[in-house]
Amino acid sequence: MMQLFWRFLTIGFLSIGGGYAIIPLIQEQIVDELHWLSEKVFSDIITISQMTPGPLAVNTSTFVGMQLFGIPGAIVATIGCISGGVVISLALAAFFQKKRESKPIQGLLAGLKAASVGLIMSAGLTILFLTLFNNSDLARLNWANLDWIALLLMGIMLFIMRKSKINPILLMIVSGIVGGIIYK
Repeated sequence: MMQLFWRFLTIGFLSIGGGYAIIPLIQEQIVDELHWLSEKVFSDIITISQMTPGPLAVNTSTFVGMQLFGIPGAIVATIGCISGGVVISLALAAFFQKKRESKPIQGLLAGLKAASVGLIMSAGLTILFLTLFNNSDLARLNWANLDWIALLLMGIMLFIMRKSKINPILLMIVSGIVGGIIYK
């Protein structure tokens, strides 16, 4: 369990951008390197984390810890994940208050924003590929494995969301119910 804490502490310290930007870091550590979870279980954890209240990174770390070691694992992973961010946020807030007019600091922030967008796009594509192909490795994508039902459901919900003012949470609930009926 100590390794779980250190992994999430490292992830917390290295995750700039939070939310979707942290998903590739968690996947690299927990799925790809340690093989503690399969891609499918991790994808399910991401889905549940998105639907529960609270920050995505915290929810994901909590559910990963819960999946691995129960409630103690959830607590350890969550504390590890948020500790790095708290320390970094406090240090950066003090630093940027002193240096907020500096051109190099403004350039640094612009670079960090660009990196965060790239990480968010990576997380989105990972979730998309896991949903549609049950695989996030581009080298192993096989169009024959495309889940046409998931693609159709995604398209319908995207169309409804764009053309109406229906609450996205309601659409997620409806999608979950339809998916539960179709994939049971």
